Amino acid sequence: LSHRYISDRFLPDKAIDLIDEAASEIKIEIDSKPEVMDRLERRIIQLKIEREAVKKEKDEASLRRLGLIDEEIARLEREYNDFEEILKAEKAKVQGTTHIKEAIERVRQQMDEATRQSNWQQVSELQYGKLPELELALKQAEDVTAREAIGARPKLLRTQVGAEEIAEVVSRATGIPVSRMMQGERDKLLHIEDELHRRVIGQDEAISAVSDAIRRSRAGLSDPNRPYGSFMFLGPTGVGKTELCKALAAFLFDTEESMIRIDMSEFMEKHSVARLIGAPPGYVGYDEGGYLTEAVRRRPYSVILLDEVEKAHPDVFNVLLQALDDGRMTDGQGRTVDFKNTVIVMTSNLGSHKIQSMESDDPGVIKLAVMAEVRNHFRPEFINRIDEIVVFHALDEKNIGAIAKIQLRHLELRLAKMEMALEVSEQALQKIAEAGYDPVYGARPLKRAIQQQIENPLSKLILQGKLGPKDVLSIDVQNGALAFSAVSATTAPVDIAKS
Repeated sequence: LSHRYISDRFLPDKAIDLIDEAASEIKIEIDSKPEVMDRLERRIIQLKIEREAVKKEKDEASLRRLGLIDEEIARLEREYNDFEEILKAEKAKVQGTTHIKEAIERVRQQMDEATRQSNWQQVSELQYGKLPELELALKQAEDVTAREAIGARPKLLRTQVGAEEIAEVVSRATGIPVSRMMQGERDKLLHIEDELHRRVIGQDEAISAVSDAIRRSRAGLSDPNRPYGSFMFLGPTGVGKTELCKALAAFLFDTEESMIRIDMSEFMEKHSVARLIGAPPGYVGYDEGGYLTEAVRRRPYSVILLDEVEKAHPDVFNVLLQALDDGRMTDGQGRTVDFKNTVIVMTSNLGSHKIQSMESDDPGVIKLAVMAEVRNHFRPEFINRIDEIVVFHALDEKNIGAIAKIQLRHLELRLAKMEMALEVSEQALQKIAEAGYDPVYGARPLKRAIQQQIENPLSKLILQGKLGPKDVLSIDVQNGALAFSAVSATTAPVDIAKS
């Protein structure tokens, strides 16, 4: 793990430091409250504070919430008490083995002292009498602990440093979740297309090109001194260029927060290059660091999105050459920032009008036409350093329907947090997709259509009290318009609105 994820230090120092830090954490855990109990205690305190605030309200919803809070507090307190009993038992066992180990250490020191004083009788008694007894007692205690661990629930206290403990230390340093480190790299990369297809619709060629480039890099076939991958995404607005970057960040590093997004329209002036890498010594802002270099230095495992790259000043591309070719960049303070663990993605609208006008043509013909515009705008040495130039196609009505399902799923998750459910019929889904379909603007009008036709009426129904917790909102089409009906657990369906 240290070799794969910690690139700015050297072996064996970084591996030894990981073991040292993991062992220190285990020692601190034994002497303090385990993290799981600490989280439970804080949650109980939060709920008790909320209970005092809700007690002042007298409406039906507040009384129902008060009952739920009391139930949750009682459940968490039972869980906390169970953990406390387990913790006491585990501490007794750990302290028992610790005392035996301390006794063994004292006997060995006494043997060394007796040897220096030539007291061979005492050495014999300690070496062949007391020491074997203590070692046997330690072995028996450890055997009992090992037998109890088989089939038992996970222990609150750990006494050994294993792979998971090391992964936790690396996770805090790099921001990559433990589950990703422990999961096999091979399994992840073989299924990258499946994960990306769940979020990006209608761009099979783009997903395939990105997946192949990432696999080449992780298989060790690409240049190790370059980023994982460098791409240029070309296509009209609203077709999934930014969404693919977010999906890639979530897949590779398990969170969309690992995406560093920079709007290149902010770097249209020659002097703005200094903002990317930081001002040189003697200039204003020298101590602040660069906009790009500082972000990568703090989060070295990330997807870098350079949005609308064609709008940047040509001098910006000179700075990017270093990162694309050598996997590093020197900031204004002279520090070398490592880009080898990043994925660099540039988006551009160059040639988007040709993509829309030639949509019925062969994809190879469309790419040639778009590449002609790209070559007219960017210098050859810049284009030559990009791993893959990917052309995104305009979305059709079928794609918009699939995207509508994903967008409504997000709305369902938001409603679920308020204890409400959403059911949308196929006819309603089709009507929303038709309202949000625009071949020029891609999927962005769909988001506006959902806001105007579903979220706006829905917000009024919630504020009017016609829709509340435990209700199921059904959306269908009646007389050519969307109709909303609420189904409660205790009442029959009630028509509450039409859009």
